[in-house]
Amino acid sequence: MLIIEKALLFIIILRLLSGSIELSAAMMMIKFNDLEKAFYINSMLALVGPVVLIVTTGIGLTGLSEKISLTRMVCLFAGILLILYSLKSN
Repeated sequence: MLIIEKALLFIIILRLLSGSIELSAAMMMIKFNDLEKAFYINSMLALVGPVVLIVTTGIGLTGLSEKISLTRMVCLFAGILLILYSLKSN
């Protein structure tokens, strides 16, 4: 019998949900066949990706909290915030 940690299961579910949202958005773009609507849908997807990244990382770090030092956790979150900041900057 396969036993999966609770934190890992939540990460897997979130990633599957995120992928489903991405595929659904692509199908909507094909259905609408309109550049403006595709641009709008793509803009909405820009919100989903970073949220899923932050939430899954938070869940992972919570699950690993006994194994990773506080300094390492802070560094990981700082790295993620820097990635998100660099995507927003010109």
